[in-house]
Amino acid sequence: MSEPETIKKRQVKVLVWDLDDTLWHGTLLEGDTVQVRQGVPEILRDLDQRGILHSIASKNDAETAAERLRTFGLLDYFLYPQIHWSAKSQSIRRIAESINVGLDAVAFVDDQPFEREEVGQTLPEVMILSPEDLSDLLERPELKPRFITDESAIRRRMYQADIERNRAEEEFQGPTEEFLAGLGMRFGIAPAGEADLQRAEELTVRTNQLNSTGVTYSYEELDLLRRSPAHLLLVASLEDRFGTYGKIGLAVVEKAQTCWTLRLLLMSCRVMSRGVGSILLSHLLAEARRAGVRFLADFRDTGRNRMMKVAYRFAGFRELERDGDRLLLEHDLEAIQPWPEYVEVALSQPGE
Repeated sequence: MSEPETIKKRQVKVLVWDLDDTLWHGTLLEGDTVQVRQGVPEILRDLDQRGILHSIASKNDAETAAERLRTFGLLDYFLYPQIHWSAKSQSIRRIAESINVGLDAVAFVDDQPFEREEVGQTLPEVMILSPEDLSDLLERPELKPRFITDESAIRRRMYQADIERNRAEEEFQGPTEEFLAGLGMRFGIAPAGEADLQRAEELTVRTNQLNSTGVTYSYEELDLLRRSPAHLLLVASLEDRFGTYGKIGLAVVEKAQTCWTLRLLLMSCRVMSRGVGSILLSHLLAEARRAGVRFLADFRDTGRNRMMKVAYRFAGFRELERDGDRLLLEHDLEAIQPWPEYVEVALSQPGE
């Protein structure tokens, strides 16, 4: 199998909207009877089903704008809306940080040339659009993921559930571990089935910070790995009392007679604060020890995945070889981190 390629094509994950004369016709605070621009509800709904999130960067009165969006039945589409009088570039940066995506995964639509210029100059990574671009927006390749998975359709609701979790955590009086213990988390680990492959490809495309090599696998490559007796392809999932996080982890292991090599390990950034990031890795280490083989891991510095390098070191890996930005690591399998007691771990066998 050829080595997977690093993703080069832009993939928009968040579309940020201006309101006045963009999402709707008219200027709200000038007393206009604003009307939603034709085609906008369909765009919101279609992109939402594709797993592309929406937010707002608008210079407006927050309560008035939110009430009008609620009247139109559109408010629920928007995550972390920034409705205030600060610079739009500042708002977009906050949105990207809140959703935890890179600025190159953000598109911004605004009717004002000045606002588009301000964002373009300050945040050159952001894709800039005008209302004239909305007519063919749904056909733009940057907004057409290769696969629309079951998790794509509920991505917004998963983020909204996470907002509720974070709010509950902020209000919780007590140690963090006590709060996490009360979430009733269940972490699942299973061999990837055919139905998992679209989401698995999507994970390699969308996950940057907790990705050990920064490479992507296509659906076809993942299917070959799934069928290969010389490889192990595992997916991880997570749920708690607020709902499901969906499939949040992926591991690709190459199995030789005396040595296993972890070619890819990734975890969704959405679970970074849940204390579950090491569970999949600990499971693989325990399986390798049980099989009586050495355990190696590839790591490549992508400029975004320093946290994964730290995770490997914290888990007990040592550097074996270095070739430019590529490292080969090894674990001696003597001390393996136990997973947190407050997490129920469910291990599935093939076909389950």
